Amino acid sequence: MKVLIIIPAYNEEGNIERVVKNLIDNYPQFDYVVVNDGSHDRTAEICYQNNFNLLDQPQNLGLAGAFQTGMKYALAKGYDAAIQYDGDGQHRPEFISAMADEIAKGADIVIGSRFVTEKKPSTLRMTGSNILQGLIKLTTGRTVHDPTSGMRMYSKNIIRILAENINMGPEPDTLAYFIRCGAKVAETQVKMDERISGESYLNLSRSVSYMLTMSVSILLVGCFRKKIEL
Repeated sequence: MKVLIIIPAYNEEGNIERVVKNLIDNYPQFDYVVVNDGSHDRTAEICYQNNFNLLDQPQNLGLAGAFQTGMKYALAKGYDAAIQYDGDGQHRPEFISAMADEIAKGADIVIGSRFVTEKKPSTLRMTGSNILQGLIKLTTGRTVHDPTSGMRMYSKNIIRILAENINMGPEPDTLAYFIRCGAKVAETQVKMDERISGESYLNLSRSVSYMLTMSVSILLVGCFRKKIEL
């Protein structure tokens, strides 16, 4: 199975070299591509200096835009599966093979979940995760233990849909929509590390805005959206 690791990167100069070299040195069985999303720092320069496989977007299109660029690349190159993989070093590559095994068994989407066998901590952030989990359960009948996990792998068929359609970012509302369309979703237990360098863009106000947007999209937009035949 040909698996592509898609690494969206925005202002990750402190992380990107370590993240990619870890993949190259220890997991050469997987291909990768860095999608530089119009970074204002040295992210692109570092990738060029190291001869990393790079798609260099001149403007910042946001995570959804970088994600779709990676999916278009995966489709064009004929990959059997593609995984979204953070450029900040939080995702751990030792779990990719287990996720690929689920795709090989017939899953359309595999979530690298922190909470299949582990209990969620009682934090404000996890309260948001629980709300989204409840909304997905309400609208699809399916329990997703870690709806906000950014470590997701997609089958060849889902790659095509994500590459060819707009307004399908790597978010919980898209996941809920695919479930309503009949996608087979699996979760595998993973562990994630803390960011070493830089800061997450999700501060308190953005987190609240994100939750509201996702909640409305899961409850209203996705329910009335025309289903795609998988």
